[in-house]
Amino acid sequence: MTARAYAFLIAAAAVVLDQATKVLLRGSVRLGETITVIPGCFNIVHAENPGVAFSLLADSTGAWRNVVLLGVSSIAVVFLVYLLLTGAASGNALLRTALALILGGAFGNLVDRALFQTVTDFIEVYAGSYFFPAFNVADSCITVGAALLFLDMWRSRRPRQVNPDHVS
Repeated sequence: MTARAYAFLIAAAAVVLDQATKVLLRGSVRLGETITVIPGCFNIVHAENPGVAFSLLADSTGAWRNVVLLGVSSIAVVFLVYLLLTGAASGNALLRTALALILGGAFGNLVDRALFQTVTDFIEVYAGSYFFPAFNVADSCITVGAALLFLDMWRSRRPRQVNPDHVS
């Protein structure tokens, strides 16, 4: 399997896992319902987010919000596909994996936004009264992909060993 095919397989797996968990949630948990999994730490909730990360723009009304969010998401997906197809990440498995995870997450949320004009979130983590906003598998893939991207950038900035026997 080629490196590009492997990257697209990672992205496709992320989309399938994201959409499967959302379908399962929508079919078994009512909107607004909370199921405690680990008390004081982890819940399954059914939340719909018409906005973007942390519910930004969720209170905005009108078709412009959906058009803008679909447009921006589509541009991001096309750009990530372009990077993976043109070999911008060739020879760098960490970068390729990071881009593949971000692509899969972005596409998973794009599917929700295109079909439902909202993104389904269901993972809620918290400590005491401090709650992190609900998120989903796609968001997790984007976050892990971004962390891998930062790791790759950090690794590529490290000083390289210079061979003292090599003369330019």
